[in-house]
Amino acid sequence: MTTTRLQKFAHKPRVFIISDISNEPDDAESLCRYLLYANQFKTEGLVACTSTWMKNKVCPQDMEKIIDAYSGAVENLNKHAHPEWQYPSADYLRGLIRKGAESYGMSAVSIDSALSAGAQLLYDRIITPSTEPLWVLCWGGTNNLAHALLKIDDKYPPEDSKRLLSRLRVYAISDQDDTGAWIRTNFPDVFYIASIHGWNQYGLAAWTGISGDRYYGFDEGGPDFTKMEKSWIKENIQIGPLGSAYPDYLFIPEGDTPTFLYLIQNGLGVPECPDYGSWGGRYARTDISTEGVNSNHYSDAVDRVKVKDRTYTSNHATIWRWRDAFQNDFAARIKWSMESDFAKANHHPVVVVNGAKDLTPVRIDAEAGSTVTLDAAGTYDPDGGKLTFKWWHYREPTATQWWVDAEVMELQIKPVDAEGCKVEVTLPPPEKCAVELMTRKPVEKGQLLHLILEVTDDGAPSLTSYRRILIQATNKDLRGGGEGADAIADLMKNL
Repeated sequence: MTTTRLQKFAHKPRVFIISDISNEPDDAESLCRYLLYANQFKTEGLVACTSTWMKNKVCPQDMEKIIDAYSGAVENLNKHAHPEWQYPSADYLRGLIRKGAESYGMSAVSIDSALSAGAQLLYDRIITPSTEPLWVLCWGGTNNLAHALLKIDDKYPPEDSKRLLSRLRVYAISDQDDTGAWIRTNFPDVFYIASIHGWNQYGLAAWTGISGDRYYGFDEGGPDFTKMEKSWIKENIQIGPLGSAYPDYLFIPEGDTPTFLYLIQNGLGVPECPDYGSWGGRYARTDISTEGVNSNHYSDAVDRVKVKDRTYTSNHATIWRWRDAFQNDFAARIKWSMESDFAKANHHPVVVVNGAKDLTPVRIDAEAGSTVTLDAAGTYDPDGGKLTFKWWHYREPTATQWWVDAEVMELQIKPVDAEGCKVEVTLPPPEKCAVELMTRKPVEKGQLLHLILEVTDDGAPSLTSYRRILIQATNKDLRGGGEGADAIADLMKNL
């Protein structure tokens, strides 16, 4: 067993975190978890900010305390990471901590006022020449982001400003001051993920699917809360040098965590495509008006998740459906932080599909109605354990609305071997996946179908890796089609 057999990554996403840490414990909780994934990211800023819950002070010192705890864990963490993908030092991370504006919202945003230290660092990161997107994860108010954008807009000509901001990616945990709406209105081209709802109605937001089902009362009977219980957290998370810095939750644990779960490199998510879905949720473009003038804002989409005999359809389900896997992942990494012996901890399966070992989706063009073969026989467990293969059709990313059953026909998945690592997948006939929804006219390029492979090991706790297979349905001979309609009600009569 050797760390060179662990998963490698194609790149490290650039990440900049803005947090109203110490407004309540959840930001500290999220930062503790984030550090366990810090070898997957190029962290470029840790800024303490205000929010509607803490309007006139910031607490960078509490970031420093967590980095101090991390310093006692990083050596062990590196024993469980690929030698080419080691964790950053505590000193490096300490050097990224800055104070944001110590006032609320738009009161800190002005052409004439100086940038806070945190906003200045963000400004510098945005204008740094790079071909990689900069992901700004907003766990509190967004006034430091707003001020940096205003300064860039003022200093640079429009074409240069647009070029700089085209590399920006924002995932905000709702709006926590009055600058979020201002940013989306004044900079509509900025890629911006945020749940939109009534002010302070956070139970409506997708991100609360991380752990908010009991507190907010949604999807009762669907999510399993066991691994969010304080007793489970005490036993599995609040241990070791880093875990001991993880505080008890007050309202819901880790409300900010979906921002970086969205970026986790586990073979499931595709960050540039929010509608694909990942551990951090699934989002759809809010405005689909004419290309070139539409907003680049993404807001909540819904998934349908069956638990026992009931199907739950909600935005929260786009996150809680993955809870068992991401909590096991958390617990396993806490064990890494405490264990110097690679052989005494569990590590992720490495998934290989049709010979491809990298984490990008496997892309296949296939004629409607045809059958394709997918082979994950090269998949392995670095620890030598037993693997379980689960292939399933993720239908919601293909659907254009809630009408999934009528819009997206199930892929037929047939195991070829006893282990289930090789399958034959049959696409729907052309009239079900390669015709226009309303006119029913056949098209050469039909639906993009999403197949997910989950590979889970038998370690303790068990760990899951993924691979997304994107099957582009084609219809070269324009087969299928049928009687169209001008109104959706008329169309339903024909289906």
